[in-house]
Amino acid sequence: MEVAIMIEGQDGLNWPRWQRMAQAVEDLGFVGLYRSDHYTNADPPDKDSLELWVSLTWLASHTRRIEFGPLVSPVSFRQPTMTARVASAVDDLSGGRLTLGLGAGWQEREHHNYSWDLLEIGPRFARFEEGLKIISHLLHSDKPFNFSGDYYQLHEAILLPRPQRPGGPPILIGGRGPQRTLPLVAKYAQEWNAVFIPAARIAELNSLLDRLLEEQGRRPADVRRSLMTEVVFGRDEAEVQRKFQGRDLKEVSQRGIIAGTPAGIVEQLGKLSQVGVQRVMLQWLDQDDLDGLEAFARMVLPQL
Repeated sequence: MEVAIMIEGQDGLNWPRWQRMAQAVEDLGFVGLYRSDHYTNADPPDKDSLELWVSLTWLASHTRRIEFGPLVSPVSFRQPTMTARVASAVDDLSGGRLTLGLGAGWQEREHHNYSWDLLEIGPRFARFEEGLKIISHLLHSDKPFNFSGDYYQLHEAILLPRPQRPGGPPILIGGRGPQRTLPLVAKYAQEWNAVFIPAARIAELNSLLDRLLEEQGRRPADVRRSLMTEVVFGRDEAEVQRKFQGRDLKEVSQRGIIAGTPAGIVEQLGKLSQVGVQRVMLQWLDQDDLDGLEAFARMVLPQL
């Protein structure tokens, strides 16, 4: 089981916090650092929020080892040819450590506040698939591309310089919907990132994804399986209870949140591994709790 850290970029992220977190994740032995791509939270108050690709460009040139990427970047914010150009360049700058997480968009407040069209669910996913087609072609093919869709039209479009990594950064699609999300994963992605799902449900969706991949002529091993979920970590039971802040333990478990002392977290990660999860991105909500992050690395990672 590979363990990475994920932070909410709209929840107070500024340069000092980002730089401290990147250095800690690099030094402590986590496999990667991921972040969300939002202007702001779904509810006030608004907080500091570093722009995604500027922060990842800094990360690419100021770390040596960790993998990184957006979880996830909505196509509603950026025209897909620009996303492909920026992602390819950042991946090259990092020496091939970027995973390009993409999504359809979901948060109504930021789309309204900053004048982006979120669209209704059907058109939103239709636009998302057009974006996936365009980004995939530009990353994988050196042939000029003509495309006529409902949302994008391209004329002899080509990505130059070509990505140093063949095919460019792998595409990750995040979500848990069996009807819309998983079919798109089977067509376009190299990684499926489940979000807040317990182990039993992941096992069911993994089986469905295997079938969908076979229908596309792909192998189950062609797509890595990962999970993004919150972690509530305590060095002992008393610290865990303080961090729960009265939340119901059953509700936490049903949402797939990983919570407990080191021994309990190792056990929960083991169950996820048994149902096919290869990497977890642990949502570390307190961006200033680097002591807790160090304790997690020291007490949990060696047991995996």
